[in-house]
Amino acid sequence: MKKDPFIICPFCQGKGPLSESLTAQSNQNVIFTCTQCQESIRNIETSKGK
Repeated sequence: MKKDPFIICPFCQGKGPLSESLTAQSNQNVIFTCTQCQESIRNIETSKGK
């Protein structure tokens, strides 16, 4: 069984699974959305997007 890492929200400090918190964009950036407070951070640059 595969274990999903957890991400800690910088806004509410809540924890959520990685697969439910990050969304890939077509420009190689990602969007983080907290599973608890619904705050989001858009256009997070990845190493592939540089």
